[in-house]
Amino acid sequence: MRRSVNKTCRHEEGCRLKDVTKSEGITEWLIEAIVLGKFASGMKISEPELSRELGVSRGPLREAMMRLESMGLVERVPHVGARVVTISAAQLAEIYAVREALEGMAIRQACANITQTEIESLRQLLKRHEQHIDHVDGATYFHQQGDFDFHYLIIQASRNSKLIGLLCDELYHLVRMYRTQSTRTASRPENALNEHLQILDALEERDAELAEMLMRRHIRRSGQLAAKHLEAEQIHRRQQ
Repeated sequence: MRRSVNKTCRHEEGCRLKDVTKSEGITEWLIEAIVLGKFASGMKISEPELSRELGVSRGPLREAMMRLESMGLVERVPHVGARVVTISAAQLAEIYAVREALEGMAIRQACANITQTEIESLRQLLKRHEQHIDHVDGATYFHQQGDFDFHYLIIQASRNSKLIGLLCDELYHLVRMYRTQSTRTASRPENALNEHLQILDALEERDAELAEMLMRRHIRRSGQLAAKHLEAEQIHRRQQ
């Protein structure tokens, strides 16, 4: 009898592991769909329809949706259901204020912990960004995620697990979402790249005070651009 119970437990654990793995894959797919605009701001997400579209069961999908809620990408609205979050001017200001403070702290710590190899990798990354800007004639900046994201790599180089958790898990994709949307109609690619280069120079010199000042100023300017884009978008919607 005990052997039968153990077999059942092992089987359930195996199924659970598959469900978790599937849930993580769905989460990643949904994040990219939201960030890239497949699911626009304010758009309702029907779990039954999405379950059929992706060919997955409701359990892993529900777990993925809960994860998106915790990240601030999706919200539950009474009598409506789940929908992609629509940011307000106040919320946008809060996001960039948090980024400015935490990323300023992150680069200060990165000055003490980053390796020369990591600095050289960042230098090569910015060269690729410059080539991209030249290729598209400055139409947009090269915004990617993970190892292709200048800010992400600096946060990782801080070696501070709390900062990494807050900025790379909780806020990261929400920031990507609005950063990507704002670059569709307004951007300052050359200025942003130059600011990144100045930040990197200060980082290589291990000048924590200068690096923090430059990073905070850079994020503040990005926030101002995002706010202008949001205001223009809201005016356009009211005129339609």
